[in-house]
Formats: sequence, structure tokens, C-alpha cells
Amino acid sequence: MKQRDKQKTYQWVGKRVQRKDGPEKVTGDLKYMTDYRYENMVWGRVLRAKHPYAKIKQIDTSRAEAYPGVICVLTYEDIPGFNGFGIVVPDQPVLCHDYVRCMSDAVALVAAETEEIAEEALQLIDVDYEVLTPVTDPEEAMKENAPMLHPSGNVHTHVQVQNGDIEKAFAEADIIVENTYISPRQMHAFIETEGGWGILEEDGSLTIRCPGQYAFRDRMQIARVLAWNPHRIHVVSNPIGGGFGGKDEITVQIYLALLALHTGGRPVKIHYKREESVIAGIKRHPFKVKMKTAAKKDGTLIANQVIAYGDTGAYASLGGAVISLAVEHSCGPYYIPNVDLNGYCVYTNNGVSGAFRGFGVNQVCFAMEQNIDIIAEKLGIDPIEIRKKNVYHQGGISSVGHRVTASVGTWETLDVAEKSDLWQRRHHYKNNPSEPWKKRGIGIASSFHGIGMGIGLPDYGAATIELLPGGRFLVGVCSEDIGQGNGTVFAIVAAEALQCHLDDIDVIQGDTKLTLDSGTVSASRSTYVGGNTILAAAPNMIQLLIHTAAEIFDIDPEFVEHRDGKLWKTIPVQGKEVLSYAEIYDYLYQHRRETKVEGHFMVPTAEKMIGKNVGMPHKVYGYQTHLVLVEVDMLTGETEVLQVLSIPDCGKVINLLGLEGQAEGGAVMGIGYTLYEDTVIENGLYKTTNFTNYILPTFKETPHIQTIPVESDEKSGPFGAKGIGEVVMIPIIPAIVQAIYDATGARIRHLPATPERVYQAMKEQGMI
Repeated sequence: MKQRDKQKTYQWVGKRVQRKDGPEKVTGDLKYMTDYRYENMVWGRVLRAKHPYAKIKQIDTSRAEAYPGVICVLTYEDIPGFNGFGIVVPDQPVLCHDYVRCMSDAVALVAAETEEIAEEALQLIDVDYEVLTPVTDPEEAMKENAPMLHPSGNVHTHVQVQNGDIEKAFAEADIIVENTYISPRQMHAFIETEGGWGILEEDGSLTIRCPGQYAFRDRMQIARVLAWNPHRIHVVSNPIGGGFGGKDEITVQIYLALLALHTGGRPVKIHYKREESVIAGIKRHPFKVKMKTAAKKDGTLIANQVIAYGDTGAYASLGGAVISLAVEHSCGPYYIPNVDLNGYCVYTNNGVSGAFRGFGVNQVCFAMEQNIDIIAEKLGIDPIEIRKKNVYHQGGISSVGHRVTASVGTWETLDVAEKSDLWQRRHHYKNNPSEPWKKRGIGIASSFHGIGMGIGLPDYGAATIELLPGGRFLVGVCSEDIGQGNGTVFAIVAAEALQCHLDDIDVIQGDTKLTLDSGTVSASRSTYVGGNTILAAAPNMIQLLIHTAAEIFDIDPEFVEHRDGKLWKTIPVQGKEVLSYAEIYDYLYQHRRETKVEGHFMVPTAEKMIGKNVGMPHKVYGYQTHLVLVEVDMLTGETEVLQVLSIPDCGKVINLLGLEGQAEGGAVMGIGYTLYEDTVIENGLYKTTNFTNYILPTFKETPHIQTIPVESDEKSGPFGAKGIGEVVMIPIIPAIVQAIYDATGARIRHLPATPERVYQAMKEQGMI
């Protein structure tokens, strides 16, 4: 596969291609949806709960309704359809009527002439609460005497995988390492906070313009609440000022729809301030992972026992899928024959947790890679050697017990790391700190991440290609660009398949009227699925071109060749020898013929589900190794990441420039998660209120990052590509923590590794 790839020459695939939307984004010319203001527009606001857990006894809106400038005030009584939303389990009320279960819960909506009036009106809504004691600890929530937050109980999902004989393996082990790891509640921190606008059109249809990660699913959820036919609703979800999973769930779309029905055809806008975004937005699931790992003297991993608790907050969102993916990936890209893996997704009153880049894998990778490092150290084995020894290969068996038939590049990523200058000269790098009171360390870690939804879940894509005047093409893929640059990838795939210049491809995304349903932009799937849908549509366009050219030439289609972006006659017949795409379009237009084709793709799945765990396993995975150099101030515990070597296996690289951007962004996000970020909630109340007390890495904290891709060609992917959007932030987390240990001798098992935690660990472990 690799040898064939070397022989294949591509015009666009694998090159450094500037993002098609790059110039207008860096110059500020691009307007995001929340940038717009319209004449006669009204402002919408949301009344949030005053308590993390309380019973609603009465809601009185009369004072707000009488306030000058208020257009409408809505409560649960104004919902015509189903009062709930949620991607898997629609258990989150649109507007609460009986209980509030977290501070982000919405109780009422207001539309007013100005934002200031809307804010004033919120203060005039009287809600009589009976305050209840919040449930804030997942393990406490699982106890029999804990208050039940939902009728089904507080355990939303329990996922279990058992293989082999775990007790026998532990009894026969030469070494056992057992630890508990705690990871934080990370905030997506996208620049564009949640917002958008809605309007009831003159023809009675509804238009919602709101950044989201799956326009068709958003439309379905809106329709369910309104009790409308979805086809009466037009959702536009692109462009987006950052997503990372935080706009996969419904944000303000339903609120906009409800208000738009009561504003007399005037457009209504909602745009959260950062403070409201902090409270209302979903977060990464905080985890507690208890892990017990066993090995033989030669470093062979033989057993792994895992209990992972994920705090999904007050409502499910994607918590069940997150805990399932965490369990599936809890042993890393290694083969361990004896496993007992348990994951619990638990309801609490701590906001709502949901989709976030990595989707549960970050938390278990943090644990697994550290246990491997400890085993390697105790056995005196090189940390790269022990990983190479235990990785599975294509055709091998994973720890959850399925045969991995897709491409696997973990060993190759480790080999690149081992041969790198940073690893070969690691003693030189470590022995030259910037100050006498600082120490340096190097850490390495590997991980993987499933591509797509996994077995048992709907996973499909569709694309359209339309021939335009002048011979250009319009590619329609609903999959939104949440910052990863997939629109440029789609253009590259189309240009390569249609043999045209990249500048002759336009791409439209995130529009339920102008595109087909392409599935969600999550699960690292947009390049893999979107690229394959375009490659499914491209032959249909080529056939349209060939048959039209044959009609113009007045010959059989078998004597027309598509070559070099033109249509050529292959037999000597009088008349023109070659036709351009522009000439083909002119002919079709003059004859009132269709110029658009479509293509569909069903994502392949693994052969067999693991137990009853829907979504497990995946067929295709992306792989990643990180090698990092850190420097720790021994006087304060402050850690600085100096160098990062990012080695992704994403199959064939479609856009090298885009891959580097993903790798660098993922590394910085991983640095933030490891060293700085934590949304603090105490007793259900947010102590983190804004970016003023939520520490994010900036340009100053961004190290030198080098990206060296490993291309393990995937035959089911477009031109051999897989996905990489999530895994590029995952193994850097344990790599940094291991580097801190290498520098100081102190192990960190509770993230983020703040200066206080590092200093305290050094003190407790006798390093200072």
C-alpha cells in the first residue's frame, strides 16, 4: 500500500494547501453569525436557574410581561411539542417546569426591543423554589441513599468489557501497578460564544442561523419541540467560530425557534456573554479512573483492570457514548489478553458534560500511559521499547477483543520518536536547564482514537457536486467547518477526483436546504466520511461530463476520454477534438438539463459488537505518539513545555498544512488541559466565572512543535486517509506528566498539574 502510494503522483493531495477560507478569516472580512445585526431585530435572553437543585413551585411572569419594550415572555407552557432535547437521551428540559437540576437550566425566555430591556425583564420573573441539597460527587451519587436526580436513577450508563481470566493473570504477574487518576472539567473556550438568530419567514417557514456541528440533527430537535414538519425549518450552521464538540449539542437553536414564533416576523437574536457561556455551555467530563495493570518481567502486559467514573452532570447529552469510548480505549493501542473494564456515567448537579475533543479517551490515556511508564521503570525497560513490544498491529487483536483489520501505525510513530534528535540526544537536552534551580525532563506517550460512530450506530454521509458556469464546481457537504479546515480538504479531494484546479472548486457546508445530510462533525470523521462521499459523487459527475460530451461529439460515450480536466475524442471523427467543462455546462444549460449529481457513503463497521455496548468497537482508528521536553522550576513547581514532537498516523495526508495546524492546535489544547485548565464547581455552584479565573495557554506558553506524520495507508479512506482531529491532543497529556516526573521524581495523578500540585507532590515524595 505504501509502495503504491509512493508511485502515485497527486496534484493536490498531500501538498501544503492554504485554507480556502484563510484570507477572509485572518483579515476579519468573514462575518460569523453572531456578528450580524438586522433592522427591526429583537433581542432574546434566557432566565437560568438560581439554584443547582430545586423544585419549582410557581413561575410568575406578569411583571416581566408588563415591562415596557418586552415583546414576549415564554415558559414551558408555551412549548407546543416535546419539552426536551438531547442527542441520545432527550432528558434535558427546554424550559424547566418541575425541577431545576443545575445552574445552566433554562426556566424562561424573554424577547425585547433591546438587550438591556431583555436583561431587566429577566429580573422581573418571579420563580418560587424549594431548595434541595445538590448531589455533586459521582461515587456518592451511585449510593442507594443518594437523592434520585432522574426516575431511572443516577447511573446513566454502565459499560463493561471482560476478557480472559483477570484474577489468574494478576496471580501470575511479576509486577502489578495500581493507581487512581483524576482529571478536570475542561471548557471548550471557543472564541465565538453560543448564539445566533431566528426568523419566521413570510411563507410560514422558520429559518435558524446558529453555529452547530450537525444542522440536520439540530433541525430534527427543533421540529420535535415545535411539533413541526422538519422540512418547514431551514437551519444554517456554518461558519462557526470554534466548536471542539461544544456545539455538537443544542445550544440556542430551540430558544431562537420558540421566540421567533412570538415576535411577529421580526428576527430575534441571542448571543451569550462569556459569563453565561461558562454556566450554560457543556464541559469535558471530569473523570476518576482506578487502574490496576500487570506485566511479566520482560515487559509483556498481561492484565488491566479499570473502573472509570465520569460525571455527566444533570443530563445525559453524550455521556453514555463518552464512557463507552473511554472503556474501549482504556488499555491504549496495546494487546492485553486479560481485562476487566468498567465505566460508569453518573448524573450529578454539576452543570452538563458532553462532547469534547477526545471524547473520554484523554482521561483514560492519562492513566494507562502512566501505569505503563511505572512498569517500565520498575522493570528497567526503555519506555519506547515496552510500548513497541505491546502494540497491536493490523490484523492483530485489541484489548477489548476484536480483530483490527484497518491500518495501524503505532509502532511506526514510536519508531520515529525513537530515532528523533530529541530522544537520541535527550541527555543533552535534559542537562542544560535555563536556570540552576530548574530541571528538565522528557516524556513519551501513545494513544489512538476511533473514527466515526462505531458499530450499531447510524453513520453515513452524502455529498453533491454541481457543474457551474465557466466550468467551476460547487461541492456540497453539510459537515460544518468547526475550525479544522475540512472545507479545504473537501475541495482538495474534489479537485483531485475531477482533475481540475483547486480554485475552480467552491464548497458549501452546514445548510439543510443546500446540502444533504452528511452526519455530525464529531468522532474525527469529517475527512474520512466527507472525503468518501465526494469520491462517491465524483464518478457520477464524470459520467455526466462524458455522456454530455458524447452527445455533443455525436459519438458513443465509450469513445470519450476524461483526461487532464477535459473531454477528448478517442476516435478520428470530424469536428472538435476536445471540450472544456465550461462548454459542457453551456450545453447542459441551453438544453435545460440537470448539472448536479450526488454521492453517498456508509461507514464500514467492525464485524461484531463487543457485548451489548453499542458503538464498540470501531473499525478504523487514528494513532498518535507525543514526545515532549519540559522544564520545571524546583522552587515554585511551575512547568513549562519547551518542545513537542507530534507524530500522527492519519493514513494518507490530504493537506499537510492542515495536518500541521491540527497537530499544533491539539498539542496546545493538551498543554492547557494538563497544566492549567479546570472549571471549578463547588456544591453545584460555579466558582469559575470567566476567562479571568480560567487559565488558558497563550502564545507565550506555546512551545516549538514539530509534526512528522506517519502514513499508514487506509484502503477504506479517501486516497488512504483516516481522521486525526482528536487524537492529536491526547497522548501529550501523559507525556507532559511523565516528563515532569523525569525532571523532578514527582508523579502527578491529579490534573491539572498546577505549580501548587507539582510543588506539593515534590514535597510529599521527598524531592525537595
